[in-house]
Amino acid sequence: MTDAVRDNPDQSRFELEVDGKIAFASYRREPGKLVVTYVYAPPVLRGTGAADRLMEGVMVRARSGGDRIVPLCGYARAWLRRHSAHHDLLA
Repeated sequence: MTDAVRDNPDQSRFELEVDGKIAFASYRREPGKLVVTYVYAPPVLRGTGAADRLMEGVMVRARSGGDRIVPLCGYARAWLRRHSAHHDLLA
């Protein structure tokens, strides 16, 4: 569910809360770009699809904001490779 992903600009990260635990994608903004620097899911959420739902939400927000994605994080890079529907967002 991508609508559960929220932007936390004070910490420069997108967050997805699941059962009181937070998965997040740290970012920095550059003109027209969203640079994803780190994606983290707490151990209890790993394997549940939380990071996948988080990344979907990040893509929705990037698309709606007209941003291109720069995936510096290895997970974000691999996730984007596997999701061709979002390849047009790559910077």
